[in-house]
Amino acid sequence: MREFASMGVVELLEGYKKRAFSPLEVTESLLDRIERCNRIVNAYCLVDRDTTRAAARTSEARYRAGAPQGLLDGIPVAIKDVFLTPMWPTRKGSKTIDPAATLGKSAPAVSALARSGCVPLGKTTTPEFGWKGVTDNPIDGVTRNPWAPEKTAGGSSGGSAAAVALGLGPLALGTDAGGSIRIPAGFCGIVGLKPSFGEVPHWPPSPFGTLAHAGPMAWTVADCALAMNVLTETDYRDVHAVPRRNIDYVEAIRGEPGQLLKGLRIAFSADLGYVQVEREIEEKVRAAARLMESLGADVTEVDPGFDDPLAAFGHLFYSGAANALRELDKRQRALMDPQLVAVAEKAAQLTVLDYLAAVNERTALCERMAAFHRTYDLLLTPTLPITAFKAGREVPEDWTSTRWPSWTPFTYPFNLTGQPALSVPCGFSSAGLPVGLQLVGRRFEDATVLRAGQAYQLAAPLTDMRPRLFSAGEAGGEAM
Repeated sequence: MREFASMGVVELLEGYKKRAFSPLEVTESLLDRIERCNRIVNAYCLVDRDTTRAAARTSEARYRAGAPQGLLDGIPVAIKDVFLTPMWPTRKGSKTIDPAATLGKSAPAVSALARSGCVPLGKTTTPEFGWKGVTDNPIDGVTRNPWAPEKTAGGSSGGSAAAVALGLGPLALGTDAGGSIRIPAGFCGIVGLKPSFGEVPHWPPSPFGTLAHAGPMAWTVADCALAMNVLTETDYRDVHAVPRRNIDYVEAIRGEPGQLLKGLRIAFSADLGYVQVEREIEEKVRAAARLMESLGADVTEVDPGFDDPLAAFGHLFYSGAANALRELDKRQRALMDPQLVAVAEKAAQLTVLDYLAAVNERTALCERMAAFHRTYDLLLTPTLPITAFKAGREVPEDWTSTRWPSWTPFTYPFNLTGQPALSVPCGFSSAGLPVGLQLVGRRFEDATVLRAGQAYQLAAPLTDMRPRLFSAGEAGGEAM
């Protein structure tokens, strides 16, 4: 049996073009693997073999005819269960949603992937409405980390990250309103891109408004870059989306590490000036900064110079949760994650002036980062200050706060600013848990972020490192 689970998007496409294997072969293999392995990590909340097989057969026929449909024809993709899919219900992990009412509709990212010939593998697990940085919900239960199943996969795109890490799909869709692509990418040892706000159309609007971004999650930076060439297609339904800029992200990352990094001015901040970071994580990210400097980047250790915007983020984010729940009655709320209900009800007590004060702080942060990037092309930080903790919890044991944003201080500031931010694996803790670095760029300079991420991944590849459960899945799952 070919090791399709180990192949990324680029490698699969090369195999299709050479007729070494077909989309149907790959899809059948991955569906079998999902059936064996998903019970351990709970990456998928919906798998429909018949629909997936039909799409794979159609793709295979196009290749036989010598007429592939698009850039990603035949690539299996995992879809976070917040994206509307016309053939499958979108429940968002909530018992309050009527599944039938969501059918027949397609999110922009799903439509773009379909036009490019992708094969939908299934829907991936999310916390209810994607509200927190770990993944569990009242319908589907807890999603676990492929590197250590007793640990969280992160969230809210935890199902998508777990799927990619365990070889249950080479490409996945995620959303990120406070770190929800980058958090699980960091915890699960994969690549995750939060594009600039508006670069990837997203509809219907997220409950979290202009904090929310849609983006790709994959095993390599190159695969994310290729996906961006598709996901940036224009869609009129997103009123915040920018006109397509026709950037070739694949071309933007072409070259050797030294070529890609030459001339880039990178600010390295281990703690943003106020974050307490685990020693092992700081060491890994600091080593990554040194490597990038040795390859030709101009690296300066400097903080961006802003105070923790946690309170402002909380007002804006949880106000979105309150708005999402505004029409739900007491009976419906009793069916929901009680902690989501609690934060929404608390946010409902905020005044208009509280909200506008948060908007003012957000604007000031945007201005601060715009000025900072006049000097520096990129900001390099850890993705997270901690490694993955016990599954089924919102925060680590004995944590000083009860809410998830308190342990992800490197991610949410850049939802406030709308900047592109990429998480790339940069090593493992002594306990064998993944560590990620984060690259943040100017708004709409997603190509620069991907360019630097590609240079680092080429110079320090960890792409041959898979979780122990990965090989157990090849053996049929008995060791799991």
